[in-house]
Amino acid sequence: MNTFTEDGLWEAIQTLGWDVRADDIALEIAGTQVYEIEGDGTRWKPVKGTRKYNKDAFIVIKNRSRNPYVPSLTTEQQKVNDEVK
Repeated sequence: MNTFTEDGLWEAIQTLGWDVRADDIALEIAGTQVYEIEGDGTRWKPVKGTRKYNKDAFIVIKNRSRNPYVPSLTTEQQKVNDEVK
């Protein structure tokens, strides 16, 4: 079993070639759920917006600088892009 250490985190970031000073690196929790139905605040009917962390939740190390937002194109936009190439 591997033990998580801070040195291990820095080694992983270095292995990936990320620059800690220049890149926007974020730690996020995944594997959660948010209740979207109004409830009365009990265990079975929590208040709307309550976040529950699943037993198999995990931590994601994300480099936002290297994950550009690219929206999908409509069929017409794709045709124009294909014609220009």
